[in-house]
Amino acid sequence: MSPNERNSPPSTVNIHGCERLYRALTECHRRIPAGPSREAACRHLNRSLAQCLVAVACPEESDAVRSLCSSGGTALKRRQCQQAQLSLSVCLSVHQTDP
Repeated sequence: MSPNERNSPPSTVNIHGCERLYRALTECHRRIPAGPSREAACRHLNRSLAQCLVAVACPEESDAVRSLCSSGGTALKRRQCQQAQLSLSVCLSVHQTDP
């Protein structure tokens, strides 16, 4: 895989509900040459698309992490946050495919 392929959005991905962010990130990658300037310029779109895709793939688990891990708290809340993160990780692993 070339550096340009590694730094570009995937050509095939299920983006249901995240189309606008995907198009914006693709356009950002098209306009700015690969390298640190692209990474800096497209970072917010990349993060937003990632969050959108995670929320589409695992909505309940994503919501749980967002609500339970948004701030510090009691030992109970920290344990609940860790459990929510683990549940999200398991959910996302179900959606992964081998390259």
